[in-house]
Amino acid sequence: MTTTTPSAVLTLAYWCVLVAALLPLLCAVVAKAGSFRGADNHDPRAWYARLGGWRARANAAQANSFEALPFFIGAVIIAHQRGAGQPLLDMLALAFIALRLLFIALYLADIPRLRSMVWGVGLLVNIAILFAH
Repeated sequence: MTTTTPSAVLTLAYWCVLVAALLPLLCAVVAKAGSFRGADNHDPRAWYARLGGWRARANAAQANSFEALPFFIGAVIIAHQRGAGQPLLDMLALAFIALRLLFIALYLADIPRLRSMVWGVGLLVNIAILFAH
């Protein structure tokens, strides 16, 4: 019989880190949906640069998802190390994921003002995670 220490358990907040890490891939799939034929896989960035409309916005959402990832990962790890209350940390991490999904949807729908507000709330949630106790 093996036992696990609390630090070996993947909390809901840690699972949210995995989901956040997969969100850029989701955006890439959306950007490529139905249009990858004829793409030059030797120079995919140039191919992405030629995209327009919602596909270009999906690619921009992908880049922003990568940009948001380090702070979220760091905030979750630091909050765990500081002994943050797990229910609060899990709730905040889930809120961040929900906000990122809404952000991506608003990016695809080309609703920039609301998208920017959602981004700002996501940043505040990340700060709350960092300082959670």
